[in-house]
Amino acid sequence: MTINYPKGSKLQALTSFDDKNFKKKSYANRGMSFEEEINQSNLYYLTKEKAVIHKKPTPIQIVKVHYPKRSAAMITEAYFKESSTTDYNGIYRGRYIDFEAKETKNKTSFPLNNFHEHQISHMKLCLKQGGIIFILIRFSSLQEIFYLPAEVVIDFWDNQENGKRKSIPYQTIKERGFLIETSLFPQIPYLEVIDKFILKGDSEL
Repeated sequence: MTINYPKGSKLQALTSFDDKNFKKKSYANRGMSFEEEINQSNLYYLTKEKAVIHKKPTPIQIVKVHYPKRSAAMITEAYFKESSTTDYNGIYRGRYIDFEAKETKNKTSFPLNNFHEHQISHMKLCLKQGGIIFILIRFSSLQEIFYLPAEVVIDFWDNQENGKRKSIPYQTIKERGFLIETSLFPQIPYLEVIDKFILKGDSEL
């Protein structure tokens, strides 16, 4: 079957988490993509029963189907369609979690053209329902990862519509976001930010 992938690497399937071998594998896979690091972090959270958060599957547009026999059908060509929402969602401490993961080589700002109108609309709707909505942004040239509340992106997006900035300054992300210190268990511990700054007034379940 021919699958036409969008920009980026293929998603590696999540299987299981092995504490004994994970440290060795983490050092061996230092070159893994941002998406893979998030996936491994989510796998760690899932295995430890801390949270259930998964990457949303990308919708597929079927183009050609082959029917070798009446009772069977084989997809021979398909395309990944543009995602209609964000990258990840799930549940943590009884709260709905929804976030997008983005990466840039830019050192001074994050371009808003990395987002689409339907993603902004989706985040607004989730916020109205009380969800914890955010963006994980990696500045690859600076080796920094930030947790940025969705409200910040929405503010800049709406200002963009009014003819203002076309990007979010790095300084703004630094001031209104939260720097995530990477580790091994998990690699991107973004739930620590939620515990410390978002759910700080809530009791542990």
